Amino acid sequence: MPLSQPRTHQSATFPGRSGGSMFYDPSLPRNRINRLCTLLAGLFAGLAVLPLVLVLVYVLWNGGRLISPQLLTQLPPAPGMSGGGIGNAILGTLLVTLIAALIAIPVGVGGGVYLAEYSRSGRFAQGVRFANDVLAGVPSIIIGVFTYGLIVATRIFLNQSYSALAGGIALAVLMLPTVIKTTDEGLKLVPQELRWGAYGVGASRFTTITRITLPTAFTPIATGIVLAIARAAGETAPLIFTALFSPFWPEGLLNPIATMSVLIFNFAIMPYEAQNALAWAASFVLVILILAANLTARWIARMART
Repeated sequence: MPLSQPRTHQSATFPGRSGGSMFYDPSLPRNRINRLCTLLAGLFAGLAVLPLVLVLVYVLWNGGRLISPQLLTQLPPAPGMSGGGIGNAILGTLLVTLIAALIAIPVGVGGGVYLAEYSRSGRFAQGVRFANDVLAGVPSIIIGVFTYGLIVATRIFLNQSYSALAGGIALAVLMLPTVIKTTDEGLKLVPQELRWGAYGVGASRFTTITRITLPTAFTPIATGIVLAIARAAGETAPLIFTALFSPFWPEGLLNPIATMSVLIFNFAIMPYEAQNALAWAASFVLVILILAANLTARWIARMART
């Protein structure tokens, strides 16, 4: 019996459809529309990323070429003078951000633990979550005015007004919503079976939280903390009302202190080229620090998936 000729792929059709090809046909209207929509989606994605690229390139061009050891270790010059650096602003930014982190991390993590472990669905917990979401949307300048009226104007700390401590408290208020939210959501991701297993062997709730749930949710909590620190480091308005500015090295927690964001604001509006150049250099350093913080957060999140 002779063998039948093999069927070619070009003649394959869908069952029940006359002339319907199994293979991709670019001339079909649906495929043309699909290509058009894909191009539009790619165009919109490029437009969304374009501002970030332009900002990075522009800051790199104007500020990156000014980076030098002297810039990172010297004090800023007097108005109208050349040279100098932004060393005091870098140190002040790190100090104020550290103060904010020392305040916001324990309070934020503790608040998130309470919401997730002790009162997950109670009315009080729902009210705290709602208030936390509202606080996250409050403009930073309002936080600055609030801290000014509460701490600076009242001179509550040893009769001192503007200070690094006041600036750290203002930034801590900005960090709190992010830390609380990520801690709450991170603890919700912990399987309930882990808690039941700990309770089954006689562990208390405190022991279960400190030994089981918090270590398990460490990665999302740490990611949220890093993102909150990155946001606080780049804020300007709260520091203008609280930490003010100082052209000198930090002189303690109860005195005005220089920060990079306020230095950028002050020097960018001065009619002197040297100060304008330092503003661009500080912008570059600040962008690099925030970029490094965001990359660290992404690295922590990636570690959780592996």
